[in-house]
Amino acid sequence: MTDDTKYYNAFNLIGEIGPIKFKRLSFYFKNLENAWRGNTRELEQSGLDKVLSEKITSLRPTISPDKEWEKLIKEQITAITINDKNYPKLLKESYSPPAILYIKGRLTESLNFPLAVVGSRKISSYGAQAISDIVGGLARSGISIISGMAYGVDSAAHETAMANGAKTIAVLASGLDSYNLSPRKQIAEKIIANGALVSEYPFGKPALKHQFPLRNRIISGLAPAVLVIEAAEKSGALITAKLALDANRDVFAVPGGIYWPNSRGTNNLIKQGAKAITSCQEILDELNLTKVKEYTINRSIVSASPEEETILSFLGAEPLHIDAIAQKAKIDAGKISGALTLMEMKGMVKNLGSGNYIIAR
Repeated sequence: MTDDTKYYNAFNLIGEIGPIKFKRLSFYFKNLENAWRGNTRELEQSGLDKVLSEKITSLRPTISPDKEWEKLIKEQITAITINDKNYPKLLKESYSPPAILYIKGRLTESLNFPLAVVGSRKISSYGAQAISDIVGGLARSGISIISGMAYGVDSAAHETAMANGAKTIAVLASGLDSYNLSPRKQIAEKIIANGALVSEYPFGKPALKHQFPLRNRIISGLAPAVLVIEAAEKSGALITAKLALDANRDVFAVPGGIYWPNSRGTNNLIKQGAKAITSCQEILDELNLTKVKEYTINRSIVSASPEEETILSFLGAEPLHIDAIAQKAKIDAGKISGALTLMEMKGMVKNLGSGNYIIAR
């Protein structure tokens, strides 16, 4: 949590302040606390329109940042902003990342080797079998599953992940307190115990129709790849897939019969460049994730030193030269070299040669 987090939350309660407007406020004011205290004229000068600026100053007396923060603490909801070091890296690199995220559960540890799984709310026996075989296999291989907790494919993906010992993350289109009043309460509680619920919407925000497509960008943004299992021609799951394709992330689709309405969307995705998938092994091979479970076990046995944790925070799927790692980590090059050698032996990093390293997957 940063010092500004409770003010991000307070602004978020007003609504109509998305990622771009939060950027404008952060750029103009020294911090969000100052922005919260700004007058209408200053808010306009920051780049907000007059109507919104007046709305903020009129609603502000009715919102106590401290009391609203206490509500989150009481509900055991964590909030992180885009400036927080724990903000998910892949999401930060995605299209229009949320300025603030609300989390109930353990998001960070559930984001090891994640895959988004989406599809129709009306699942067929064919789709159910594909989830059991493909998602079940991925889960047993150590892959975390991200979805939207809707009926059909989403819920089946979450349930299958948990039944096979994997972490799972549900991204909601409402405030995280809403699950208590939802018929999805039982699965939500299981997900919290086995992963996390995530949302960009504040405490008390109901699920509105226009928020579901916005929610989909978070589902695709949290994962390096998306798997679509059954989707009609105009399914919301296709929005998630399109966002992933636009971000040059892998999209996999389970093909279906040409006369099946629930396969028109997936079959069209394949025509547009998605990879047709018929087994979990194909996904593991495509993403170079065949040794995930072995890596996870090794990593849990051999705890990382402070230097190793620092190095891991900078490494990803893109090669990074040892000199750049040393510069970013602000650690002596000799120590970096020794740490990387040990990390390679532990299976934590991969040496690509010529001093270039990636995180081991």
